[in-house]
Amino acid sequence: MRPTAHIHAIGTAVPAHDVHAPFIAWASSRIADRREQALFRRMAARSGIEHRWSVLPRASDGGSPVGAGGFYAGNRLPSTGRRMAFYAEAAPALALDAIEALKEKTPIEGITHLVVASCTGFVAPGVDQIIADRLGLDPGVERTLVGFMGCYAAVSALRVAHHIARSEPRARVLVVTVELSTLHLIETGEIGALLAMLQFADGAAAAIVSAEPSALAIERFFAATLPDSRDLIRWTIGDEGFEMHLSGEVPGRITSALHDPDTRQRILDGRRADELTWAVHAGGRSILDAVETALGLPEDALAPSRSVLRRFGNMSSATLMFVLADLMERPAPSDGVALAFGPGLAAEGFAFRGA
Repeated sequence: MRPTAHIHAIGTAVPAHDVHAPFIAWASSRIADRREQALFRRMAARSGIEHRWSVLPRASDGGSPVGAGGFYAGNRLPSTGRRMAFYAEAAPALALDAIEALKEKTPIEGITHLVVASCTGFVAPGVDQIIADRLGLDPGVERTLVGFMGCYAAVSALRVAHHIARSEPRARVLVVTVELSTLHLIETGEIGALLAMLQFADGAAAAIVSAEPSALAIERFFAATLPDSRDLIRWTIGDEGFEMHLSGEVPGRITSALHDPDTRQRILDGRRADELTWAVHAGGRSILDAVETALGLPEDALAPSRSVLRRFGNMSSATLMFVLADLMERPAPSDGVALAFGPGLAAEGFAFRGA
């Protein structure tokens, strides 16, 4: 029998600049129709989000990035090139903060493989190479960069680590997710686009995965792409940042998918949903409500996900790692499922158990 991969610990990090309230004020000022403006504020109040953190510095007067002297001030928003230049500096730094937090929980010596997931920026040499260099890892460390996959990229990164640990039992894999979503604000007065931007924030997480028995055993992975859904979540590269297209149909399509017998079988593998521990990507309150309702979960089943959403917002691929970190701080979980949604529209995840 092949060995089982285990997540030993997860460290997390967010920047120090809370931009949630300033963004709501900025976005409201761009909506011309007063009724739509009032609707936006009601939706923001019901979002389940209280804080979102950004790597962007405070403005020259101490205000937000959208204020006078801030990153987004002026008649024209920053070019994609300028945003990527910022990403090249800030993404590795935030990732290293998460690795420092990981060091407080478990040793990171002896790393043989590095897997990095990020979809909010590009730089070459890659974030993986920059991290390896700054950590002083062996020049022969094997690196994998998972790019532009969106919110379920943490699953992809952990799947790579899982296969490495199972095929090379002595491997010690460092998995990193880092996202700088706040680099991609766009100029718009359209309420749907503003509500999509309202969800996103910056964050990073780091984990150690190996075949050595430890906190969380990874069991099986699954994936399901919903039919006729490719336009529901899109992430395109524009001249002024990456543009997120998030359809209001997403929660309803997730509900339908989770009622589908084949999709339920892929996710549940014949088990009862209400008897499992759940780590669901905190993509938004409506997403969590859809999962909870469709699977018939108890009211507190998604408490870790709702807590992460409230404190940090949606940090794309890093979010699921934050939820898993929250679960691992609690008493050892029983059998569980990690689940995330992203472009496609696809659902990806894995089963786990307390080791």
